[in-house]
Amino acid sequence: MDIIQILTQEFNLKRQQIEAFVELIDDGNTIPFIARYRKEATGELDDVTLRDVFDRLTYLRNLNDRREEVRRLIDEQGKMTDEINAALDKAEKLAEIEDIYRPYKPKRRTRAMIARERGLEPLAEILMAQELVDGDILEIASEYINVGDDVKEGLEVKTAEDALAGACDIIAEDVSDNAEFRKAIRDVTFRDGTLESKAAKEEDSVYRLYYEYSEPVCKVQPHRVLAINRGEKEEFLNVKIDPPIDKILAYLKRKILKELPKRPNEVDVLGKRSDNEASELFGRFVSENEQSAVCRDDVSRETFSITTSYVEAAVEDSYKRLIEPSIANEIRGELSVVAEEQAIKVFKENLKNLLMQPPIKGKVVLALDPGYRTGCKMAVVDETGKVLDSGVIYPTQSDARIAEAKKFVKRMVDKHGVTLIAIGNGTASKESEIFIAETIREFGFSDVKYAIVNEAGASIYSASKQGAEEFPDFDVTIRGAISIGRRLQDPLAELVKIDAQNVGVGQYQHDVNQKRLGEALGGVVEDCVNDVGVDLNTASYALMSYISGINLTVAKNIVAYREEVGAFKTRKELLKVAKLGAKAFLQCAGFMRISAGKNILDNTSVHPESYAAAEKLLEKLEYTMDDVNAGKLVLLKEKAERADMTKLAEEIEVGVPTLRDIVESLQKPGRDPRDDIEQPVLRDDVMDIKDLKPGMIMTGTVRNVIDFGAFVDVGVHQDGLVHISQLADKFVKHPMDVVAVGDIVKVKVLDVDVAKMRISLTMKDV
Repeated sequence: MDIIQILTQEFNLKRQQIEAFVELIDDGNTIPFIARYRKEATGELDDVTLRDVFDRLTYLRNLNDRREEVRRLIDEQGKMTDEINAALDKAEKLAEIEDIYRPYKPKRRTRAMIARERGLEPLAEILMAQELVDGDILEIASEYINVGDDVKEGLEVKTAEDALAGACDIIAEDVSDNAEFRKAIRDVTFRDGTLESKAAKEEDSVYRLYYEYSEPVCKVQPHRVLAINRGEKEEFLNVKIDPPIDKILAYLKRKILKELPKRPNEVDVLGKRSDNEASELFGRFVSENEQSAVCRDDVSRETFSITTSYVEAAVEDSYKRLIEPSIANEIRGELSVVAEEQAIKVFKENLKNLLMQPPIKGKVVLALDPGYRTGCKMAVVDETGKVLDSGVIYPTQSDARIAEAKKFVKRMVDKHGVTLIAIGNGTASKESEIFIAETIREFGFSDVKYAIVNEAGASIYSASKQGAEEFPDFDVTIRGAISIGRRLQDPLAELVKIDAQNVGVGQYQHDVNQKRLGEALGGVVEDCVNDVGVDLNTASYALMSYISGINLTVAKNIVAYREEVGAFKTRKELLKVAKLGAKAFLQCAGFMRISAGKNILDNTSVHPESYAAAEKLLEKLEYTMDDVNAGKLVLLKEKAERADMTKLAEEIEVGVPTLRDIVESLQKPGRDPRDDIEQPVLRDDVMDIKDLKPGMIMTGTVRNVIDFGAFVDVGVHQDGLVHISQLADKFVKHPMDVVAVGDIVKVKVLDVDVAKMRISLTMKDV
């Protein structure tokens, strides 16, 4: 298997791109580093494409490992043939390799194994040969009767019928183990079978849509597969795959049953027995309504062997007892894998957009973690995220408590210059929002706005070891408020402290492979953190641990170094940090920023390995480092293009992609790519779901995107659904083609169900 060639074809890339990427990965380089600083080698492939290629590379390598393992296992049994070798070489999927290995795989004790131990394999071979045209099959089978005191218990063959039954068991297992048959049956079941589900209990549930559900297997949408799987797991649904049985049996019989070249006497075909006697005998192997075609009066029996009927019965038994349930499980497994990958893809995209939401800089934030009985926990954090004050108020209790709470908020606003209030969206969020809106109006806080913040995972962080390390002097509940305030100031820096699976933007995330999900989401966080970069002198160890080449231990060592020695003045100082060697420095340095260091280049995404090139570029275009510091390079790109980028790249000894990146970085030192994204919606008044009327046009924030639509926050504490059919005036294949988490969108209210707290929205004609 030429893995490079497969990847080249599947991703429609050049072979040298794939070869360069594989070599870089195998040398220990990270995907963020390759995507940013090795563009010449990969042809400027972005991090998303590189991760897709890496995932496929990993699968194909694992497939090859399994291929060789199966080859070894079969060879050790002395059963390897040229045909098996060729079939293994040709297999492109794990299921195909497992089908090849199936006959040689150690099994639990089966009926066929017992039959072989009884010495019935020769009889099975006689039946399968289908060459006998006359004689009595029972007489032939009686030769295999084996009883007596010297026969091991359980291995007796007491009658000819027992011998025939055992021989048919052997045939059935051999048919079931045939890789060619299984592949064909799997393909036709997927193409022509249906997935069905029915209610398992007589009670209403969220799975009511699937109480009488049937859909072609090949057309089932991924989110339906996951919903059905969950319904089955929770015992609300009975699920099965209904295969095209007639088509499959016809295929098997066409492949296995043999016609004889001559037409023997009809009586001889049935072993000198009447039709009634034959039917009674065959009934041991197939039920009355499933009698084989050979036995029915409407089909000519004259061109078949006297053993063909037994083979046909064994084939039917093989499919219904062994193949059908196995293939159904395999197909449902494949459907689940595809569905899980789709759910992970949606989660990844949502997470990326959530993490890359723009920070709100330069604001002192008052954060509320809402609650009823225990009150609202509050914390004030300054522009850098430092905690200035904290407390607890009770805005949902008596009038006296509410008045006292308002005075507390006023005191915090006046004392610390608060201009932004962050309200968690959990329990009592609506009441807290009403309270804050009333307080803003009552005290005339014209400069104060508020925002509802998704608090998913805040309680997990507040009770975590990291939360305790960061804020040892604060109560667990106050830590939750701090997290809510900080995630409004800088979503990326705060959300990386929480397991990505708990940030509230997934779809069936608890129903997918958790290891695979964790790996995929970890890659998203890594890409986002490296895309933005981190301030070496202020970033938490949690944030830095996602930087290319840095693990948690090294990240903690960086924090310990700056606490002991003081702020980093240059990137090169990183080499003094314990366990951070030259290789790690190469990977991480370009993503670390020093905002007030000795070298302005340390506050850009220019990698230290390209500093000399950057200096040459400035010199050739008649600029200085002072010009970079003063932000006087607005015409740098224009001058570089006039000088011919290709020629310029040769002169400063870098590739054109690297030159473009250097130019962009020099023009905007300290640039944050999130600054180009629209800011979150800030409010100073409150609305209720009862205030919504059909036809109202509103501005909202996309909170979650799923396969069938998007949920949009329009400021009434209940997100509205924009169904996929309402996202645009054109056909939308997937909601992510139109919207993303964090997008600010215009929507129109279609319908409001106050009792069920459901809001239907549209983005058409807005």
